[in-house]
Amino acid sequence: MTNGNSFEHLSVVMTTETTDDVTQVTADNVATSSSSFLVEHYFQCAVVVIGVVGTAANALILYAFIASKQHQKNVLIFNQNVLDFCSSFLLVISYAVKLCNIRLSGPGGYWLCMLIVTENLPWCVILASKTNLMIVTIERYLKVVYPIWSKKKLRNWMINSAMAFAWISGFVHNFALIFSTSAVIDGVCYAYVVWNGLQDQIAFGIWYFVSFYVVVLVLFVFCYWRILVVIRRQARVMASHGSTSGQAQSQQIENNVIKTMIFVSAFYAVCDLPVNMYALLLFTDPIDSGYYAAMFLSFFYICANPFIYAAKFDPVKGVLVSLIPCKKTSLQPAQSIDVAAAPAAATRHTTDQ
Repeated sequence: MTNGNSFEHLSVVMTTETTDDVTQVTADNVATSSSSFLVEHYFQCAVVVIGVVGTAANALILYAFIASKQHQKNVLIFNQNVLDFCSSFLLVISYAVKLCNIRLSGPGGYWLCMLIVTENLPWCVILASKTNLMIVTIERYLKVVYPIWSKKKLRNWMINSAMAFAWISGFVHNFALIFSTSAVIDGVCYAYVVWNGLQDQIAFGIWYFVSFYVVVLVLFVFCYWRILVVIRRQARVMASHGSTSGQAQSQQIENNVIKTMIFVSAFYAVCDLPVNMYALLLFTDPIDSGYYAAMFLSFFYICANPFIYAAKFDPVKGVLVSLIPCKKTSLQPAQSIDVAAAPAAATRHTTDQ
């Protein structure tokens, strides 16, 4: 979340003062040093590069999903990659405009500021992606821990409604935030600087940190821990009945869940912690090298997401491998194993015995 696209930025929080029913916006402008400008310039170039890579990678994964028909079986994960593709593409647009250093004026400049320069659109999709990620975790938790209930109660319209909620919530949240805390001053776009008071700013920082980091992390740990417990219990049931094939299948599923826990929880925690800490401390001036490093990690997570959530599926990997000209794939790609199949498989085996 940057404060502008020029050589200057606000060094203090902007406040509003009401005198004789006239609201005036006051701020102190401090010119950044040439070294700070260079850091910002290189950061913007790096984000454009990462956005291009993320756009290409997500587009490739989306193609593999569609070609392997997995977009119909794993709707939420497909939606996750759609969100990551859109956020990567919008990051390229936003930061390319920033690099042009356009002086904003008139209604066109105002809307360019509110939609593009403030990174409003990409952050709308990024927040939607975080929400969808929680929905994916909850869906997997319900299918594994409560397989009978989810089979009877979990309907397609619920999944579609959850995806729509993720998209709508991201746009509503960030649009409301941007239009209430951003402004165009002397042709320069400033984001997240206009607040009614320090208390509001601190309250928002705490709310954002808890909602988009603490809650997400707690949900990951709880849900995937419970999934792991259930899968291990089912593996013991299969082993006790001498089901060698079933035991091997459960072991494979368990390993996949462990990998998912490690990748999702650890990678999200590492990459998103710095930027969320800056949001928590939003009442201080965040424009420094540490801020840029935090933002870079957050954007890098978006670029790496397609490989974590999609490339692990065997049918998708088969499509990707088939795109390599020098790779001969005489064998058909193995079918991916659904995590939710473990409890059902164990139940069927126990019943047959």
